[in-house]
Amino acid sequence: MLPTFYDQGLKFECTQCHACCRHDPGYVFLSRQDLDTLAAGVGMDPKAFVEKHCRWVDLGQGLVLSLKEKKNFDCIFWDGGCTVYPHRPAQCRTYPFWEGPVASPEKWKWEGRFCPGINHGKLRGKDEIEAALALRRANPVLHQGEV
Repeated sequence: MLPTFYDQGLKFECTQCHACCRHDPGYVFLSRQDLDTLAAGVGMDPKAFVEKHCRWVDLGQGLVLSLKEKKNFDCIFWDGGCTVYPHRPAQCRTYPFWEGPVASPEKWKWEGRFCPGINHGKLRGKDEIEAALALRRANPVLHQGEV
């Protein structure tokens, strides 16, 4: 396997600032497993969950499923904390260990501008980082027509 800049691990500890959940526009993409887990967690049928809590967004490769945001750009499930935390999507569970931020030291540093937990706290080993990356790859976003 090729060496990565995170071979010796990366420091990260969530500070619970909730910046990744609030205030800025963005997307929380859902896989089939994410949709099923969230829908069951709130006691809804997946199709009804999509109608109530999701939106279809076009990022140039067809419409993909994302959670809605409130008018102030908070996640639809933010209410003083994550109201679906035990059922949260893979995207939320694996942050900041996504392909983009761990692609290079520069991108990791860039992501740290938005997340005060990056480069602080517990040293996360290469295995933990790669497990997060694998979880994201194993949960591809749902496209319209797949729900």
